Amino acid sequence: MIKTKLLPLLRIGICIVFMCASHISIAQTLNVVIPPLEPDATPQYTYFYKLLALALSKTEAEGPYTISYASATFTTERYLSELNNNRTISVLWTMRDKKREQNLLPVRISLLRDLNSYRVLLIRKEDKEKFEKINTLEELRTLKAGLGAQWPDTDIMRKNDFNVVTSMQYDSLFKMLIAKRFDFFSRGLYEINNEAEAHKNQNIIVDQHLMLYYDAPFYYFVNKKNKALADRIERGLKASQADGSFDKLFFSIPGFKEGYDEQYNTKRKLFKLESEN
Repeated sequence: MIKTKLLPLLRIGICIVFMCASHISIAQTLNVVIPPLEPDATPQYTYFYKLLALALSKTEAEGPYTISYASATFTTERYLSELNNNRTISVLWTMRDKKREQNLLPVRISLLRDLNSYRVLLIRKEDKEKFEKINTLEELRTLKAGLGAQWPDTDIMRKNDFNVVTSMQYDSLFKMLIAKRFDFFSRGLYEINNEAEAHKNQNIIVDQHLMLYYDAPFYYFVNKKNKALADRIERGLKASQADGSFDKLFFSIPGFKEGYDEQYNTKRKLFKLESEN
């Protein structure tokens, strides 16, 4: 039998146990849903998946996480809408613009450094000498540019008085260039060499004379209500920058190192354009 004088102490002990138990928090698993990865995706594209996984791994002490793929493949515009309405996906990576930053919550760390801001041109091989003779922005403006109809770049080029021909389909732009619907296709330094290689048998080459620049960083975006996720991704990216793992991944991607070096090519004539803001 428990002695009467011990009962108050036991009651206190039991209360302490229950109070402590009520304050024990089990870390919830962070479920991150991203666009599906296509089987034939290029290393330049899979980079964004790997970098997100790297950033989340750097913050694993904050709690467990999972990364899963959405069940459907959409256009970038549709994904933006899905993210804005908190459906289908929880993270998207894309070029910033005013509308995207107003509707969504960006993690303002440039995923590609300046490799999307420095632009070089895909042209027809037969036009190589024509582009070598261009020395002013006014001369370049006499030619037609090709871009995606819903890309932020299109508004930037039009703001800078370029005549832009558009297509809703990315693949169609290469066919339109070959068919002389426009004269050049402006591409980021991180992607152009891979695209030129893929279309080398179609009379498409990289112009070696000109370069454009406008502010066009790629960010991770989340829903505006998901600030905790945005903050965690930001902390993870900064941690990976600090310990060098960001750079290690970045320069492991074929074409990134080449593109990084190319932005300092003094043989190219550089035209700086006004960005959206």
